[in-house]
Amino acid sequence: MKRRAFLAGAAALPLAACGADNIWASDEAVRAARFATGEPPSVALFTVIGIPKGEGGHSALMINGSHRVIFDPAGSWNHPRIPERHDVLYGITPNFKNFYIDYHARSTYWVAEDTVPVSLAVADAAIRSAEQQGAVSKSFCAVGTGEVLRRVPGFQGAPRGFSPIKLRQWFLTLPGVTSRSHRDGDPANNHDVLLRQKDGVITGYPRN
Repeated sequence: MKRRAFLAGAAALPLAACGADNIWASDEAVRAARFATGEPPSVALFTVIGIPKGEGGHSALMINGSHRVIFDPAGSWNHPRIPERHDVLYGITPNFKNFYIDYHARSTYWVAEDTVPVSLAVADAAIRSAEQQGAVSKSFCAVGTGEVLRRVPGFQGAPRGFSPIKLRQWFLTLPGVTSRSHRDGDPANNHDVLLRQKDGVITGYPRN
């Protein structure tokens, strides 16, 4: 479904394993996966941060508008029930959000989730901006995320550059931002996480 197979090579991939691919799920797959949360609209920035040095490993966006998507620029997470179009992942239910976070959080990285409330119009504009971005090249995850944000009302000041940490520092200055941290002690091996997710459930997470 996505550029990395579940059973081959995932353990060797860095968190910011960025490589542009021309993945394009069908209209039928995207329509079938579409998920509306019923929650207030928002734009959230995920930043994967190294332990203990605090270096930035990856940037991504979760956008909750008329439906919820994750813009995962050149990311390596995948699931057979999640259609993708050029780094936009559709059908992000609570369970798949948990999957995405669990894949990145481990003994060597934690995940910051910073969320800004927006209007529905702005959230949907952010989804459209992500959809028009195209596939992002290797190591350009923060660059691509910033480009998506700069096209969205209220986020035009997003910095340019390759640093997920600098992008997060700017995002934290936005009005109304709230933050959550996601940490766990899993080994630094995303291969096993993908195998556990393949059947659609991780121990401790609800089946949604």
